[in-house]
Amino acid sequence: MKPSETSHYVHGSESDEQSRLSTLNSLINSSSLRELHLRGGEMVLDVGSGLGQLTRAMAKTVGRVIGIERDPSQIAECRRLAVLDGEEKTIDIRQGDVSAFPLHDNEWGMFDVTHSRFLLEHVPDPQIVVDQMVKAARPGGRIVLEDDDHDLLRLWPEPEGVYAVWDAYCRSYTARGNDPLIGRKLGSLLHRAGATLIRSTWIYFGACAGEKEFPLYVDNLSSILEGARTHMVQSKLATDEMIARGVASLRLWKNRPDAVFWYARAWVEGRKEGGNAKTRKAKRGR
Repeated sequence: MKPSETSHYVHGSESDEQSRLSTLNSLINSSSLRELHLRGGEMVLDVGSGLGQLTRAMAKTVGRVIGIERDPSQIAECRRLAVLDGEEKTIDIRQGDVSAFPLHDNEWGMFDVTHSRFLLEHVPDPQIVVDQMVKAARPGGRIVLEDDDHDLLRLWPEPEGVYAVWDAYCRSYTARGNDPLIGRKLGSLLHRAGATLIRSTWIYFGACAGEKEFPLYVDNLSSILEGARTHMVQSKLATDEMIARGVASLRLWKNRPDAVFWYARAWVEGRKEGGNAKTRKAKRGR
């Protein structure tokens, strides 16, 4: 997802970043689907759909999903991948800004589930996004926020220099008007949007040496730091040398037999109040 012109997405959408995102999706989509508890037949809106891999995974359960994505290059790759897998008819990816959802008048207030992942950390006013997610949900529908709290990263034994670069990376968010700690604030965003909080949890993101996925988690972190290098240096939060040393240390650390990578993503769900079951059923034409 590349947010609006007033936001600053530090990772970009070049081919290397798309490759990283694709690998990341392969690591975490199953846990997102597990927590979503989709039953089948729901109307789902995926906000900030990126490459659409999770969007298509949702559609395998519910039939079809509408996704919103701003970046044309992400949309093009999303559609290319969908065609390759024969799933182009399962998604409706719409280009639009998350500050103004590209929904038709008759679609507002109709979705059983509205969902965003790794989006709110990258926009200057996440409340605008969450307000629209609640507005798009039907009465009784769920609004699901899944995002980062960058304070949660723990690597042990600590690789030399990596935390200094990670701190600079987090501060680069703040310097550009974004929020690296948005995960802890998801409940407040939903409450202010008028939703009733119904569930929160953490989703573990990590592995230890000996697990086959472990190198992929470490490589993802290395790619994140490398990809944000320009922004960190331009903001005078880190030097090229500092970043290079930290990334080199991390890559060496990946080979330690006692290394453990700990992280988690924050998950909060709200429910849109109003209406009753009979009214909702009639409104949705069921």
